[in-house]
Amino acid sequence: VVKEKNRMGECPVWEERESALVYVDINSQKVCRWSPLTNEVQSVSVDARVGSVALRQCGGYVIALGTRFAFLDWDTQAVTTILELEQDKLNNRFNDGKVDPKGRFFAGTMAEETAPGVRARRQGALYTLFPDHSVIKQLDQVDISNGLDWSLDHRTFFHIDSLAYAVHAFSYDVHTGKIACPKLLYRLAKEEHMPDGMCIDAEGKLWVACIDGGRVIRVDPETGKRIQTVTLPTPRITSCCFGGKDYSEMYVTSAYDGLDEATLAKEPHAGEIFKITGLGVKGIPQNFYAA
Repeated sequence: VVKEKNRMGECPVWEERESALVYVDINSQKVCRWSPLTNEVQSVSVDARVGSVALRQCGGYVIALGTRFAFLDWDTQAVTTILELEQDKLNNRFNDGKVDPKGRFFAGTMAEETAPGVRARRQGALYTLFPDHSVIKQLDQVDISNGLDWSLDHRTFFHIDSLAYAVHAFSYDVHTGKIACPKLLYRLAKEEHMPDGMCIDAEGKLWVACIDGGRVIRVDPETGKRIQTVTLPTPRITSCCFGGKDYSEMYVTSAYDGLDEATLAKEPHAGEIFKITGLGVKGIPQNFYAA
């Protein structure tokens, strides 16, 4: 549905108030907004790689870029820094993020590659930005902090550390925002490749985007089993979210960075955004950062 190609399209968020899909292109340092009504993509350039974007209650967005949290005013394109983190880790940046049921913004970091396939291990962390702008570190020694969401009863937090090739479930205290007691929920099969972004549906099942696996998979957190696979027409599938007027459509982002020229020539859809219909299940609206 979006032909404008992204180097590293990520973190799609359906914004009901604009009837639009908001997402980032990490490596192009852009926050983008696509309107299905006009088919127009608007974007705001920022000064660092931007890993995630989320909706703010008062309008505009909260973003995680470089190693800082910031607000983005869409109309003026102004970026206002809230807080800088990990200034001792020059090779780190924020990656995926999402707002919890109480309006706190969770986002995690990762080390960038220093050469193709080479990165420092366990340099990342997972943070929570509270509405009063205070921050706590929830996890340490993460490789690539990635997809995240919460169970429908708000008692479980789901998180992906991509290089563990697994989805983990944590107990989650909705009152304090703290997570604890990780356990393995699902380990990806070889053909599924690496887990990336993730979202939950209205039946409480998880959808995981498989980068280099060219698919999204549906996992039942109760049984830890994969129950559905949707293959997509390009390999580097990065993230997914539900949207549309009744949240019955799934939007899926992809990337073309990481593909060599020979592969790119065979992958005309790399970096585009797709819409999956007919899944027979709906998503739930995104939470707003409460400040």
